[in-house]
Amino acid sequence: MLNVHNLTVTFSGTDLFSGITFKLNKGDRVGLIGKNGAGKSTLLKVLAKDVETSGGTMAFDKDVKIGFLRQDIDFVEGRTILEEAYQAFEEIIAIEGKLEEINNQLATRTDYESEGYNQLIHDLTDFTERYELLGGYNYQGDTEKILQGLGFNREDFDKLTDTFSGGWRMRIELAKLLLQNNDILLLDEPTNHLDIESIIWLENFLKGYAGAIVLVSHDKMFLDNVTNRTIEISLGQIYDYKKPYSQFLLLRADIKEKQLQAFKNQEREIKQTQQLIDKFRAKASKASMAQSLIKKLDKVERIEIDQDDNATMNVRFSVSKEPGKIVVEAENLSKSYGNKHVLEHVDLLIERNSRIAFVGQNGQGKSTLAKMLVGEVPFKGHLKLGHNVEIGYFAQNQSEYLPPEKTVLEIMQDAATDTNRSRVRDMLGAFLFGGEAVDKKAKVLSGGERNRLALCKLLLQPFNVLIMDEPTNHLDIVSKNVLKEALKQFKGTLILVSHDREFLQGLTTTVYGFKDKVIKEYLGDIDYFLEQHKMENLREAEKRTVVKETNVKETKDSSKKEAYQLSKEQEKELKKLKNRLSKIETDIASLETEITEIDLELSQNYDEVSVRPNFFETYKAKKTKLDALMEEWELVEEQVSNF
Repeated sequence: MLNVHNLTVTFSGTDLFSGITFKLNKGDRVGLIGKNGAGKSTLLKVLAKDVETSGGTMAFDKDVKIGFLRQDIDFVEGRTILEEAYQAFEEIIAIEGKLEEINNQLATRTDYESEGYNQLIHDLTDFTERYELLGGYNYQGDTEKILQGLGFNREDFDKLTDTFSGGWRMRIELAKLLLQNNDILLLDEPTNHLDIESIIWLENFLKGYAGAIVLVSHDKMFLDNVTNRTIEISLGQIYDYKKPYSQFLLLRADIKEKQLQAFKNQEREIKQTQQLIDKFRAKASKASMAQSLIKKLDKVERIEIDQDDNATMNVRFSVSKEPGKIVVEAENLSKSYGNKHVLEHVDLLIERNSRIAFVGQNGQGKSTLAKMLVGEVPFKGHLKLGHNVEIGYFAQNQSEYLPPEKTVLEIMQDAATDTNRSRVRDMLGAFLFGGEAVDKKAKVLSGGERNRLALCKLLLQPFNVLIMDEPTNHLDIVSKNVLKEALKQFKGTLILVSHDREFLQGLTTTVYGFKDKVIKEYLGDIDYFLEQHKMENLREAEKRTVVKETNVKETKDSSKKEAYQLSKEQEKELKKLKNRLSKIETDIASLETEITEIDLELSQNYDEVSVRPNFFETYKAKKTKLDALMEEWELVEEQVSNF
């Protein structure tokens, strides 16, 4: 489908990449990886013919169609979501116009025997056949399926695109590309504006894509689930392996180890040969032998070790001071934007050292609640921060929080205090802003650079509660790994809004699921949440099937409809059961933590701990209580499931 040979791209006299060669075949799903600034997005633009090359060639198969998801899009105002999505079918829409015109003429003309009328009949046949061949009878249904898969509801279809945020517009653009049946699909960060459900849907869609895909993504799980080949851009070169990302890393490490061993062996042989040359050169009788060895040495093809760009930022979050046991206490929180209700009657109790993930579809209130916690948006209800609570906040859209005309250094100095102003340059250096980079204005920074600067700025103020809203957007995989390790070491309370499943793994112990204006607590990590969420969706589908079957029967017996509707008393009882279940789960988690701490104490200092008065009686009582709570949980969970 595509042959790239000896490709070079140069900016301002410096090669971004030089002499790269690869081939793209049907069925290839390539993950294009590398650090921010390595040239990933530029290579996509080169393949899309948006950017000219400085050297080399690209040969495409005849009539190859290329679809490119760009980061910057520009919609025509006044179109609905459906109308914009239908732009994917330019030829079908054009044919619909011609068929309508022909049918109008056939309905009004009466010269049935004329040549013009016969031509209309022929045109109608030809256009109808072409329309059917292009899928004209299916495109509207296909469009609705794709839009729903990407998170849109049916009631959204007739709304104007300019009433939606940039992230939702990006979804519309992605829908258009997926509908076009391109031979080559170029995707630049397709998951950046998607929630977890939409990402999983997109993964399944791309797995069955018939053409070739080249995608840039910093989501490791997405890369592993979708791709079958990895191309890494590093220091102007590419490393190409027919493996998904995680397998590529293992293979790359193994190859580098073998290269290093071969390099050492060659260096030893070269050193020995050089010693012989030096020894023989001093003797006239051995001069010819020395010359022979020199020629042999000149012909040796030196082994090179693949170079890695190992520059990484250095992040360390420290807790300012110990807060009270309760960090956040909220009752009856509600938030609306005009007529749109985002959150209703939310109750929250967040304890010190909690590690919480906010998860759910876009628009369900995750970022809104984060902003409510830091006092950025007004709301209804009661919200109280605990004693000594100091919040550090990382906002999702960093461009709104960084003054565009100020330099990196000026932004940091403005935010610094008297105690840390002298360390600003050192801190910037730790976040890869060295030398002239500190003089860059905020408006010219890349997305990854803005995120790094925001992280650096965050460390200027003390905090013991850290709220981060999509911190991994625009960060490369290496930087994400560094951030994840830093968050693992953070001893304070952590609240993460994220759609990156791999990033969340191992970072949080509780998940708050946002759906339909309410929040549900899941006492487990992101994998537990996804498992439970999948089961809940299946149960919901089963309920819809039951309701649908009931509606068919209700023409015979309308009274049966009432059997599938909960009375007010039943709803009240169900809510009471759910509250009880939530309380039991909290008590179980608390007891398990206490027992784990006691077990740890016993393993480390048994003799001292075991002689405490009533120690084992208390220990046994906790375990007995835990067993009783587990039995009670099973009973209540079964009662809830029966509703």
